[in-house]
Amino acid sequence: MHATQPPEQTPPRPRAGRRVADYLGLSRERREPDADTIGDYGKAVARLHDDEREVGPLNPRENQLLGRIKIFGATGSILLLIGSLGTGQIPVLQNPVAGTRVLSLPSRMWSTSLTLTVAGTIMLVLAWLLIGRFAVGRLSVEVLTGRSPARRMTRRQADRTLLLWSIPLVVAPPIISKDVYSYLAQSAIAHRGMDPYVVSPLRGLGVDHVLTRSVPNLWRDTPAPYGPLFLWIGEGITAITGNNITAAVFLHRLVALLGIALIVWALPRLARRCGVSSVAAIWLGAMNPLVIIHLVGGIHNEALMLGLMLVGLELGFRAIYGTARLRRPGTWLPSPAGWLLIAGGAIIAASCMVKITSLLAMGFLGLALAQRWGATLPALRHAPVSQWWRRSRRSVIAITLSAGFHVAVLAAVMAVIGLITGLGFGWIHTVTTGGVVRSWMSLPTSVSVLTGNIGKSLGLGDHTQTILDTARPLAQGVAGVFILRWMLATLSGRIHPLGALGVSMATFIAFFPFVQPWYLLWAVIPLAAWATGPWFRLLTILVSALIGVVALPTGANTGAVFIASGVLAGVIVVGVLTAIFFENVDIPRRFARPGHPTSAAGPAFCSRTTQRGIG
Repeated sequence: MHATQPPEQTPPRPRAGRRVADYLGLSRERREPDADTIGDYGKAVARLHDDEREVGPLNPRENQLLGRIKIFGATGSILLLIGSLGTGQIPVLQNPVAGTRVLSLPSRMWSTSLTLTVAGTIMLVLAWLLIGRFAVGRLSVEVLTGRSPARRMTRRQADRTLLLWSIPLVVAPPIISKDVYSYLAQSAIAHRGMDPYVVSPLRGLGVDHVLTRSVPNLWRDTPAPYGPLFLWIGEGITAITGNNITAAVFLHRLVALLGIALIVWALPRLARRCGVSSVAAIWLGAMNPLVIIHLVGGIHNEALMLGLMLVGLELGFRAIYGTARLRRPGTWLPSPAGWLLIAGGAIIAASCMVKITSLLAMGFLGLALAQRWGATLPALRHAPVSQWWRRSRRSVIAITLSAGFHVAVLAAVMAVIGLITGLGFGWIHTVTTGGVVRSWMSLPTSVSVLTGNIGKSLGLGDHTQTILDTARPLAQGVAGVFILRWMLATLSGRIHPLGALGVSMATFIAFFPFVQPWYLLWAVIPLAAWATGPWFRLLTILVSALIGVVALPTGANTGAVFIASGVLAGVIVVGVLTAIFFENVDIPRRFARPGHPTSAAGPAFCSRTTQRGIG
């Protein structure tokens, strides 16, 4: 008989407080006594990234299908253009299409305009999903398994597709948002020599001014929340166009297109630096329907902010991760690589003068520089107290020098821009102006409003604003703790600074007091160049498509019945056009014999049944 072995004792699970302390690296007892261990910082986030292999171009049959999808998406953009003449944000005065026999038809046939708008939006989003097969692969095969597709479209094909889909919206009226009219009014105030950070459109221009009339009521009596560089650009546009709204809107759209061009330049370079396919990054970031609909169509200054931020990061990383010295031997003068680093930091600082959000990028560029100079997380975190300074001196000095360098660059750029524009630093006090918006996409705001409504239903009174004033600062504090953690993960070397920036932007958005659909691009675009994890891409694809369709450019004060009928009619139009475009396309079968001419896969995110029906 064999002796019965006693069952293994499962070690007791540590208490919740201890687990939290271990997670944050605050517990005194370490599971790993090695002073050089980096702990758990960023371990889960690091799984979002894996290197991608480059693959060959598409075969002729895939090129044929790609061409159909490109035209399908361009047709959607054209329908969106036509529909926006009725559902777009037309100025109250100086309507450029009023009185014309053909161009004014959409405004006089509102239901038809709504149908075309819905159909065009859905077609544009659907085309983006379909063309994803040629960038990141099929949903159930490559995306979910984290594999690279057999072939991808070329960068040239991706760039041309983005251009083709964007061109119709260049001449469209502003879509979804009226922010551009606030840009015009605030720039006109600056052009008149007044301070737009003190004077509102209502007080600076007057209630009956042609520019004030098109500003939404919510923003007519609020100061400008944007940086002085952006308002200075707008001031120049005002100097050229005067009170001509149509010309001014067009020039602002050109500024947005310049920002998108900067994104298209920098994003693939950052992706290659991180070992990610440049085509996949362009598709997920620059070709994203949120970019086309909201940045091109909506003319938001996020395009310029993100473009400058990414260019600054690319130049800074090029200097930091290069082999050239940053200063000339024997002197403190910058070398060519050093000047490149200064230029990168200055461009990021300039992006902060468009919108302050990009200031986060300066911090992660500073961490990259500190790493080059020898800063490490283990020396700062796990060194014994008696040896702490000896082991950590180099890290502390590197972080201090990097922080001092970037603070000096930021201060110099802010001072120069404030002096040149004559707008000073008043923008610092108005960056929270948007807090008056109660956005359903903001986690602390939606929870606060829901709690306030529950209180009202229970007869406790309306305390919604009090809850908002408490919840929003708490949420920002939580976001700050998480962002600090991503910085420590970067310093540990576990996460690339670009990836940590994207995750920090996502954290910032999650706890931000007010969130608009295009704010998602703050995180999506940087992460498109670093994150390749299946769940990241799947979630980003679903959220981008969902928000792109849900935030329909249907105009203001649209009744639910009209929206429902417009959506139904739009879906029917999309179904008919899809049948027309893809009826005769010979889409290969998914399970064809490898090496056979018909073995190429069909479009992304189409089921096998759909492929049979179309083929």
